[in-house]
Amino acid sequence: MSAAPLVTVSEVRVLEGPNLYFTRPAIKIIVDCPGYLSADERTLRAIGARLGLHGVRPGDPESEQRQRAVMRLVAQVVRRIANESGTTRLGIRVRTGGSRDQVVVAFPWRWRGRGLALGESLGPALSALIDPDETIHEGALSAAVLAVAAAEKGALPTVIRPRIPVASVTGTNGKTTTTRLIGHIGMTAGLVTAWSSTDGVVVQGEMVEPGDYSGPAGGRFVLAAPGVQLGILETARGGILLKGVGITTNDVSVVTNVSADHLGLQGIDTIDQLAEVKAVVTKITKPTGWVVLNGDDPRVWAMRAGIKARPWVFSLDPDSPALRESFNLGGRAITVLDGDVVVLRPNSDPDHLAAIVDVPVTLSGLSEHNIANALAATAAALGLGLPREAVVNGLLTFAPDPAHNPGRMNVYSLPLAGGGTTTVIIDLAHNEAGLEALLRVAEGLRPPGSAVHLGLGTAGDRTDEILQGLGELAGRRADRVSAVHKAEYLRGREMDDLEAQLRIGLARVGVAEIDSYPSELEGLVALVATAGRDDVLAVMVHADRVMLDQWLIENGATVDSPAVIRRKVIAARGEHEAEASIAELRADPDEQARIAAAQALLDDHPGDPRLIFELASAYDSSGDDRRAISLYEEAIGAGLREPHRHRAQIQQASSYRNVGDLAAARRILDAQSEARPGSAAVAAFRALTMLDQGEAPAAVADLINVLLSHSGDADDEAYRASLHGIAAQLR
Repeated sequence: MSAAPLVTVSEVRVLEGPNLYFTRPAIKIIVDCPGYLSADERTLRAIGARLGLHGVRPGDPESEQRQRAVMRLVAQVVRRIANESGTTRLGIRVRTGGSRDQVVVAFPWRWRGRGLALGESLGPALSALIDPDETIHEGALSAAVLAVAAAEKGALPTVIRPRIPVASVTGTNGKTTTTRLIGHIGMTAGLVTAWSSTDGVVVQGEMVEPGDYSGPAGGRFVLAAPGVQLGILETARGGILLKGVGITTNDVSVVTNVSADHLGLQGIDTIDQLAEVKAVVTKITKPTGWVVLNGDDPRVWAMRAGIKARPWVFSLDPDSPALRESFNLGGRAITVLDGDVVVLRPNSDPDHLAAIVDVPVTLSGLSEHNIANALAATAAALGLGLPREAVVNGLLTFAPDPAHNPGRMNVYSLPLAGGGTTTVIIDLAHNEAGLEALLRVAEGLRPPGSAVHLGLGTAGDRTDEILQGLGELAGRRADRVSAVHKAEYLRGREMDDLEAQLRIGLARVGVAEIDSYPSELEGLVALVATAGRDDVLAVMVHADRVMLDQWLIENGATVDSPAVIRRKVIAARGEHEAEASIAELRADPDEQARIAAAQALLDDHPGDPRLIFELASAYDSSGDDRRAISLYEEAIGAGLREPHRHRAQIQQASSYRNVGDLAAARRILDAQSEARPGSAAVAAFRALTMLDQGEAPAAVADLINVLLSHSGDADDEAYRASLHGIAAQLR
């Protein structure tokens, strides 16, 4: 059996543009050096001396100090080969790889052929230096030097130097929405605007090249668009790591946030390493430009230390220290103040741009992450020099619908076969931060008494820990969870294994059984079949987004307008959009004026169960019990929600008692008594009805029990048992 190689080169990669290692094109080499990690110290000292490194302290085999010593040796080999083949003062970056014996080394290149030759020479040189045959040592570097010197120069870098204003947008979540919003503002400003994202390349709102263009290819398409005046480039981690950024500089860069996602790929195993990748776009921002950073994310805000441009911080907290620090660094800030999007400049009054509730992408202020995205996009647009008026108009006209922002918090109202509607949310949530945002919106659209149903699923290139975290979050926050799979995005994982990891997380919070569907569309259809009136269905989509949208429209769904979303948000708080007018009519001492005002509100909102209830209450207080009874019945039948539903039933029972229909009153109050056994109001109205029916002792007994259940007086404890006994005797 042959021995395992002492040195193996697993990758020689050409990075065409700014990258994790340099702000210009580079060659990246991954070298596995088990022979160096396990060699005796004397051998490594000898290699160091041969390379001109004296005083090398290799440390024990397999130790972390040994790893650092090997990294130093690898860098020196690259430097020696480069120097002796005619390249001096070469910048070299060395870092640890995915295992103890793996080293990643990178250096910039001017000529592709020579750069590749240098990268490819590293493995043979390292192998020769540690070969047990000492006769091989002498020629270890000379062969590599000759190979590099003889190599064709090859092509120069093709990275693009933009001739128009460009913004680069990156982050774990929110970068596509932010990219689209900046693009929309650019078009609102009258500029020919193009942008690239994970969905494709868009010019003036029209998709011209579908696909994932969040890498360098997206930049080439955008900047080559006919007549383009403004380019917005979504920049994902994969493109940065595998090819580098496709442009030399940008005028504005945006980092939305950094959270756990795609870890364990391309040597990025931690969130801190991921943040280092995302920071690349900030380092190529022109000194005259702006770097827009999330001041609420410590890893993002820390990126200010490596930039040449001016910082523009965004934060949901107007008292965030990051805002003050941005001013100290010569920057600006944007935040939410008194419910408005506000730009802050040193020694200037706050500039109020728009009320958050009027910015549609925020879902009437419900979507906290989209508030942050709106702040980031606004800062970027202003940083690009777009007119303030156009920025405000863009914010007010960019809706979270399939036309403006497909797959990002798209909200629908779907009629149910049994009557009423359910709310459906489609979102490309793909990690814990995305799911957290989706569930927050779902909860914010759920009226009291309704349920949240979640279609849970993601791509397979997530760690077990991330998948389990998704399951745990889903089980803790949703009322019902179903797995909805994405066969096209398993990315090397088996579907059963992916679901098993989700189930582990669900089990941690007590969810033992869930339904499972092989596709997102089948999952949505199943969720709809069991949904109740006013429930909220949230589906994590990817592959089937277009099909889900088509199915919903074909089945009578409508895309919620900002006005509809606002009504749902208010209803979820147990309120009504006309709450102020309702309060005003209730305060009017004139009975007929109250009836007229309630009728006017109902005329403006035909069929609204809450306003039917208010009209019934107005007739009730005027003494027209029969009219009130029919209106209470109409409001309940129209789907009146809590807390007004049970109030309508109590008031209807009271009206029945007033007109002498004691049986009807008692039937309603008995049901309410079972549903709300501690309600003093129900007990009081029921006792009055029982009194009218000749059941005075039992009525008093019920009142005694309810009174005691609400009593917290220490003196009452001495009589609690005897009073309960008297109540039992009265019955």
